[in-house]
Amino acid sequence: MTSLRVSLGYELEVRGRSREVERQAFHNVMEQVVLADQLGYDTAWFVEHHFTRGFSHSSAPDLVLAGISQRTERIHLGLGVVLLPFQSPIRTAERVATLDVISNGRVEFGTGRGASPLEYQAFQRPFEQSRKLWEEHLEAVLAIWEADGAPVTRSGEFFEIPDVGVYPRPVQDPHPPVWVASTSLDGYLAAAKQGYNLLGMTMLKGLDDVAADIAKYKECLADNGFDPESRRIALMIPWYVAPTQQEAVDTAADPVLWYLRRQINLVAPPGYTDARHATHRVLGQQAVGMPPDEAMAVLREQTMVVIDDVAGSRKAVEAIEAAGATDLILQAQVGGLGHEHVCNSMKLFMQEVAQ
Repeated sequence: MTSLRVSLGYELEVRGRSREVERQAFHNVMEQVVLADQLGYDTAWFVEHHFTRGFSHSSAPDLVLAGISQRTERIHLGLGVVLLPFQSPIRTAERVATLDVISNGRVEFGTGRGASPLEYQAFQRPFEQSRKLWEEHLEAVLAIWEADGAPVTRSGEFFEIPDVGVYPRPVQDPHPPVWVASTSLDGYLAAAKQGYNLLGMTMLKGLDDVAADIAKYKECLADNGFDPESRRIALMIPWYVAPTQQEAVDTAADPVLWYLRRQINLVAPPGYTDARHATHRVLGQQAVGMPPDEAMAVLREQTMVVIDDVAGSRKAVEAIEAAGATDLILQAQVGGLGHEHVCNSMKLFMQEVAQ
């Protein structure tokens, strides 16, 4: 049995342009999380994106999770992530705390600065200052929660907290666990310096390079006075498991490639390379640009996706554990994959792979 905590991650893709397809996608996802609650998944994580038709319609993840909170009992509710620079820290603190209250303390607070210049333009924030804005906003949100309702005064370039008490307070004391999402070593180290949990993915670099970054994240935690064993490291991976490998590939290869081509173009636009080397572009962008069969071979070999039978999925889980992860986030609903296929894969994973 794996020691990894197994969760689900959602972009809320909508493969089709009609209102009915969009509506059904939301209802399917909510049904899947109800099933996940029954099957024993740890957390349901929802991203925040804006203006990304098809690829991700999850622009209000706190509202989706609020609905889910009333239909589930134990599964944690992951904001993965709140794009902090786009609203006042007061509103972030209020909304996340409200979700924590109505869910009886089940919120996981993932944070990030976002990777889309279009989002920054629309919300009238300077993209070149994204890290600074994220740091200022996160510090202010945590200060609000740690004040426990007492008045808080903070100033930032794009916000003002004028000596006010903010309510409600989260159920979790002093606040929900803090996670930071990143695809780069610089981001990993920034999270480690503050002792935050880590949300990562393998679809850009591949598992070997991510494992090397995780090792550096743990070293940085220790250097800054934090026990590396007390922090959680989650990797989000598109995943489909079926009774046979061929069935898995026949069912999921097209949806996964459809999704990855959109995801990688968002987080690694043309010309983007890692700060240290060009691995991001080689493994991410070049792989999805190949013919489908070649692309899937590279993606599967590098554990950037897992599309396999039970035995192959178990090997992938072992490799992810060996890489230093504590949590695995399955993207089971990906690229318009049919609802029945998603549910079958979710069940098979928990019944045969995770045991």
